[in-house]
Amino acid sequence: MSDADLGTHDLRIAIEKSGYYPDVVWDAVQAAIAGEGVDSYLVHHEPTIDERDEVRRHVTVLVLTPTRLILGHTDEHAPDDLLPAPYTSSSTEAVLLSSVTSVVVNRMVANPESYTGRSAGADEAVLTIGWGAVGRIDLEPAGCADPECEADHGYTGVVSSDDFSLRVSAAAEGPEAVANLLRFSDALSAHTAGTR
Repeated sequence: MSDADLGTHDLRIAIEKSGYYPDVVWDAVQAAIAGEGVDSYLVHHEPTIDERDEVRRHVTVLVLTPTRLILGHTDEHAPDDLLPAPYTSSSTEAVLLSSVTSVVVNRMVANPESYTGRSAGADEAVLTIGWGAVGRIDLEPAGCADPECEADHGYTGVVSSDDFSLRVSAAAEGPEAVANLLRFSDALSAHTAGTR
């Protein structure tokens, strides 16, 4: 079995282990992969609470191919006006790696004085990926150094790319989930830097 086939096989097993409609999730992700090899992946299953305080499941699948970043989302829905039976909705997005402009990884480590290196793990991690499809503007009133000044100085702010963000916590999902997120982040950073 080639490395590309092995990556695809391992991804399929990870989707099945999530236990969340694996055939539905796999069909959507496999179509988006479009026959490319799988270099790295992350499967994140997350229950959510809907407006009726019912638990609904959501799975996010990130796949790194030699040329693209695939983002897949599958959600569970209660019967509604659209469909009279419970249903899922799946969406995928394929982003060229050359389009990725930022890979931000935020690691939180409890008791940093006893941190013994990466093998000790982080307690929480957040991966934010930007490619320019969605931007966020954070504005605040501008001021000056004079504490007595009452003039209107307008606003100041920051524009940042915020196309995708995923937070994983060892307390909620276990240390392996955080390690998996960091492994995927490493692979994505290497691919976008051209150093894989």
